[in-house]
Amino acid sequence: MPARARPLSPHLQVYRWQISNTLSILHRMPGAALSLGLVLLIAWLAAVAAGESAYAGMRGLLASPVGIAALAGFTFAYFYHLLNGIRHLVWDTGRWFGRRERRASGWFVVAGAVALTAITWVAASHFGVSTHG
Repeated sequence: MPARARPLSPHLQVYRWQISNTLSILHRMPGAALSLGLVLLIAWLAAVAAGESAYAGMRGLLASPVGIAALAGFTFAYFYHLLNGIRHLVWDTGRWFGRRERRASGWFVVAGAVALTAITWVAASHFGVSTHG
């Protein structure tokens, strides 16, 4: 029996690349990063519970350049995922579907995530939150 011809889902050849579909695809990556960050948070909590030696080791790891980069990435992923989630909630109300609104809200998500990440790290530094002893 011959296979029926089925319509194909729209693909990259059908749509022009734009910020909305880029952010939609990228929305999944911060979600995965947040899951990995949760594992890091649990490891930190376990180190706190395990005692001074385990905590010192975890603090040393988080204070390393790789640890700081991971924490900064986790912070960005959190704000990106939050702002893009709010954007999608607004879309669920039937708003911001115009071309200008979609584009502006997309750039707001990116710029807002960068700004909130920077503000968080500057505030943490200002209020004495440190990764060093």
